[in-house]
Amino acid sequence: MPKGKKPLVIVTRKLPDSVETRMRELFDTRLNLEDKPMTPAQLGEALKTADVLVPTVTDRIDAPVLKEAGPSLKLIANFGNGVDNIDVTAAVQRGITVTNTPGVLTEDTADMTMALILAVPRRLAEGATVLSGSDKDWPGWSPTWMLGHRIWGKRLGIIGMGRIGQAVARRASAFGLQIHYHNRRRVPAKIEEELNATYWESLDQMLARMDIISINCPHTPATFHLLSARRLKLLRPQAYVVNTARGEVIDEGALIRMVAAGELAGAGLDVFEHEPAINPKLARLAREGKVVLLPHMGSATVEGRIDMGEKVIVNIRTFMDGHKPPDRVLPSML
Repeated sequence: MPKGKKPLVIVTRKLPDSVETRMRELFDTRLNLEDKPMTPAQLGEALKTADVLVPTVTDRIDAPVLKEAGPSLKLIANFGNGVDNIDVTAAVQRGITVTNTPGVLTEDTADMTMALILAVPRRLAEGATVLSGSDKDWPGWSPTWMLGHRIWGKRLGIIGMGRIGQAVARRASAFGLQIHYHNRRRVPAKIEEELNATYWESLDQMLARMDIISINCPHTPATFHLLSARRLKLLRPQAYVVNTARGEVIDEGALIRMVAAGELAGAGLDVFEHEPAINPKLARLAREGKVVLLPHMGSATVEGRIDMGEKVIVNIRTFMDGHKPPDRVLPSML
């Protein structure tokens, strides 16, 4: 790229105004003001012309799509913590650097996880519907009506003890939950001591003993259907499953069948296996009060989105200055 020439940065979705304004100041930026997901043809055209592409989780950038990339494309600066929407290996093989926005969504996602941990056993969404979504008048308080389950003293099994998993553990501990976890690698003893957390090398063994399971691991080839039908059957009938990570980590069909059959007490889901499509059977379970469903809101705060955008900008500027961007993603990290 000629010295002094601004890189052409193509952004696939609408970002916060302050982020878009700063990007326009720094780069030759093409924005998606209508915020409509790009078609495969539009995405292919963007890859052909951009120096930098800024996609989001809704953009599937796999090996066939990357074949459309022009010689000028050298950086894919993902607006998101996960990179399961990008074939990182294929990108690197084509000489394209990939970055993400880790760390900035930790507290927001942990807040939403804790909200679902509370909402499902205590039937919060079901109770709210009685007042706002029902044609019948509320008959008033009764000693045996809308009974949920106490979470104090229950065992919480966290799958994925990274930044978000640890933030969930801190919140859950304050609510009196006993913290257990399974992770690819055991966390340092200092963190275990701080969180009073029990490590399980065997995921199967942990699942069989927990009251609530929280999924906080990324979606990778190794974690696809990590909670398979076989593993879900290890859970006790009184157990709940909460997922604010990625829908593909759970065999959603098996989860639906088990909740419908009373083999699981319920689930709280912010992500789904085939987003944005929602399985009609899952929606029916929500209407019956057996699950709580949210539309991928875990990181949806104004502060979080701005922080993500600022990280994207730092990654682009660092890369264009000839340095390694701070949030570079390598295939070996996945």
